[in-house]
Amino acid sequence: MAGAPERPPSDLIWSLAGESMGTTWSARLVPPPGAAQDVFQAAIEAELAQVVAVFSPWQADSEISRFNAAPAGTWRLSDELWSLLTAALDLADEVNGAVDPTLGALVDLWGFGPPGARSALLPLPSDAEVEAALAVSGWRRLRLNREAQAAIQIGGMKLDFSGIAKGHAVDRVSARLSAMGATAHLVEIGGELLGRGVKPDAQPWWVEIEAVPGSPAPRTVAALVDLAVATSGDWRRAFVHEQRLYPHTLDGATGRPVDNGLAQVTVFDASAMRADALATALTVLGPFDGPEFAEAMGLAAHFVERTPRGLVERMSPAFAAMMDDEAA
Repeated sequence: MAGAPERPPSDLIWSLAGESMGTTWSARLVPPPGAAQDVFQAAIEAELAQVVAVFSPWQADSEISRFNAAPAGTWRLSDELWSLLTAALDLADEVNGAVDPTLGALVDLWGFGPPGARSALLPLPSDAEVEAALAVSGWRRLRLNREAQAAIQIGGMKLDFSGIAKGHAVDRVSARLSAMGATAHLVEIGGELLGRGVKPDAQPWWVEIEAVPGSPAPRTVAALVDLAVATSGDWRRAFVHEQRLYPHTLDGATGRPVDNGLAQVTVFDASAMRADALATALTVLGPFDGPEFAEAMGLAAHFVERTPRGLVERMSPAFAAMMDDEAA
């Protein structure tokens, strides 16, 4: 932090909650004087409804669904879709495609998209099916017309922001709360969190970091003061076929669910969107390349790997430094 946090706008803390994006959300906020809870509840719900209207492939009339169903051609995008798409492509470039917003066809094929889960009676996708989906996927295949703020649909390409949308929504809700005068708050959507400012007693927003189910590790809590945290875990959304786990995180290089032993990756960043995307990217990079990349980029990241010896954890130097600061 550059300096001491601002004084909260009042001595109250409100707790709001609801459902959106196929999950739950919550917000704890310090309201400005004279504010009304229903106004803040409505503002948060409006922000989330807008995110769904643009980015949800489960909504047939959302902007992303219309692009995914469009014939080959050049399609102008809204400011919001354009902004997040270009940010996602920039991230894809940083991590060589380990996070990729163009894998919707593969997401559907493996049963994690709007068509629904694959029937347990069906075999796994065949090599031919995977290759067909890969042919219309890949961040390098997506061409943009920057002057027209448009994306070129090659025919059959499907955008998917499942590895980044919740973090983006957290950032949007946080910005809306700050604009309304609630400059101290904690926002959570589906496990992705961002804290701004401090509570009226000058304490930070303490949150517990998710642990891999069955982990013997002690509880870990973190202080989120102008900081976000996101976790990607193979236990969150997955299916089991012939006693093997197939998580929802896909590797765009292979067209298949990741199978590198990583059970969980947690990332801290100033932006919930980047934390969300980087947790996915480090999961795809795996238990060796992931920590190396995190160290090289100065990311605060925590890795949990499944090994024959049990769960093994690794911390990037930036994450270990945060642990030292908390202990101090």
